[in-house]
Amino acid sequence: MTALWHAIRDGTLKPGQRAFFPERAYVQVKAIGDPESDYRYRLIGDYSLDIRAAHALLGGRSHSAELIGIHVPQGYAHWVPPGACYNSVGYYEVPNSRLVYREGGDVRSFAIASMISWRGVWYVVHLGAVTRQAAEGLVDDPSEGVGESVPSSTC
Repeated sequence: MTALWHAIRDGTLKPGQRAFFPERAYVQVKAIGDPESDYRYRLIGDYSLDIRAAHALLGGRSHSAELIGIHVPQGYAHWVPPGACYNSVGYYEVPNSRLVYREGGDVRSFAIASMISWRGVWYVVHLGAVTRQAAEGLVDDPSEGVGESVPSSTC
């Protein structure tokens, strides 16, 4: 999550790629035509847009903002079985974790739309939204304070 935070503070994708679901895993999981293209153009494209949107949310204080932590609502973690969500294999997923940070003395947060566990490691797979209406960056539920995770379906 530190890699994700550096990407958001800098407004660039590269540092955050270590926190993102790996392409090789995505290709194994998805039962769709051309998962490599979907990964590169949709998933990574949306992630990059969302990182820039979160950076813009930080505004002029982005480089002084500090990551406090990630709050993961463990009760929301669930098994996504093979066949669901266009998947060929199952995995664990948790929606709406919260990235909590301090900016100018104030605690703020926003949601991470979806994280997936792959071989015991949790990765971001959707930062701003699972689905979207347009190719634009989104920040999910920005809040003052630590905010509150809410349950949701993810596909």
